[in-house]
Amino acid sequence: FPTGVIYCYNSGMASEITIIGLCIVSGLLSGMLVNYLADTLPWKRRFSRPFCANCDTPQPWSTYFIFPRRCQVCGTRRNWRTWLVETIYIGFALWLWSQPPAQMGFWGGWLVLIFFGVIVLIDIEHRLIMHPVSWVGAGLGLVVGLMRNGWWDTVLGGAVGYATMWLLYWLGELIMRGLARLKKRSLSDVALGYGDVNLSGILGLMLGWPLVIPGLFLSILIGGAVSLVYLVIMVILRRYQLFTALPYGPFLIAGAFIFLFLGEQLIVILGY
Repeated sequence: FPTGVIYCYNSGMASEITIIGLCIVSGLLSGMLVNYLADTLPWKRRFSRPFCANCDTPQPWSTYFIFPRRCQVCGTRRNWRTWLVETIYIGFALWLWSQPPAQMGFWGGWLVLIFFGVIVLIDIEHRLIMHPVSWVGAGLGLVVGLMRNGWWDTVLGGAVGYATMWLLYWLGELIMRGLARLKKRSLSDVALGYGDVNLSGILGLMLGWPLVIPGLFLSILIGGAVSLVYLVIMVILRRYQLFTALPYGPFLIAGAFIFLFLGEQLIVILGY
């Protein structure tokens, strides 16, 4: 091969390797951030120094983030979720770089994925969608919505998403109270939390009108399918308890994720 061709090939390979390395580092750092927020915010309600989940002892930043990732007092190691989240976000970074969302681009999509991760982890582990996180999400949702949809469709999508889940929230509340009265048991759980209502408004901003409608519908289908599988497994294991409600935030996130990141083909099929 001519010298120029070899030089261009080597230069291209070096650039590609550099980009892959930067994606891996970005994904790792983002996964570390998501883990930190999910570990800290539900307990401290603010940005604070990391602490041991077992003995509540404050941890040095280097020990928490880098090594040895275990408490210096009681020796408790960080759980498997830490490594799983960091691995997933490394994969997300590589995937987003190769296939960035058309309207959001790499960085817009990346911020959305970080927000999604914080919501999912905290809701699964604590059954909680925090209002401060929702306020940040509302700002992010508005920016993403404007990038994707323009003012009117963004605002309308947010309003429809919020109003729809607000109605479902009160419907679920009435159903749960009715069941509790029939079974003569106190109501210890709710079908939906108000954080789910706020989250639906945020996702409505991102999806915009009219995509918010199939987005919510898909979320409900996913939630129903997962709940059915969970119910069958619990019945088989004889561990089913009445009034057990699953966190709904992850289902809402899943529906929005599909349309935001995988939905170009779906949009064409559905005619939106």
